[in-house]
Amino acid sequence: MIKRALSVALLAAFATAAIAQDAAPSQIVEKFKGMYPNTTFKEIRKSQIAGLYEVVMGENIAYTDESGRYFLFGHLFDMKEQVDITAARKVETKKVEFPSQHLANAIKTVKGDGSRAVAVFSDPDCPYCKKLEGELARLNNVTIYTFLYPLETLHPEAKTKSIAVWCAPDKAKAWSALMMAGVTPTLQACNNPINDNLVLGSKLGVVGTPTLIALDGRTLPGAAPADKIDQWLGGK
Repeated sequence: MIKRALSVALLAAFATAAIAQDAAPSQIVEKFKGMYPNTTFKEIRKSQIAGLYEVVMGENIAYTDESGRYFLFGHLFDMKEQVDITAARKVETKKVEFPSQHLANAIKTVKGDGSRAVAVFSDPDCPYCKKLEGELARLNNVTIYTFLYPLETLHPEAKTKSIAVWCAPDKAKAWSALMMAGVTPTLQACNNPINDNLVLGSKLGVVGTPTLIALDGRTLPGAAPADKIDQWLGGK
């Protein structure tokens, strides 16, 4: 529950933070790379504070001035907007590989022309996942690939419910009935990808549900409102 609460908090920060900043001047970028040749810089750009640069190194974010000598590791807060800017940036910069090779293990739902795509890792007993389903239902022109991802340490019955959904005659209908109306399908035995999904999610760094993954690898944790998901996917 703590991880999920954190995911929602990060999502709120991501949704409200004004974080579009200019890239650092090329001479600054080259200077830092020259000073630290063994460090891989994903991004170097101006921060919200004049004279301070935001440096993204893997999953780490630090702040430094143009000297590049001293690095400050910590969270930058906008106290007026009550936003954790660093946490929002960590969510924004995290990218994984879209699970295009594993889509047969997901429940496919096409809305409208299905021109956009999103993978969703979801737990049938996760309250935030149930909230997300209501938001996803409001989207249009999107193909949703739902990977059943039961977190048994939190929800002991989630794996059984996931198997029941997958083995139902109509997977998408069974999933919708379970998440939107609380109707659990009758458990049947069949070959299912639940264990494979758990391995896949672990490899992709999915630590909480729900987690959304866009085609370009951007991730979005938590039950975001439909309009925010629409913007995140590229509204259409």
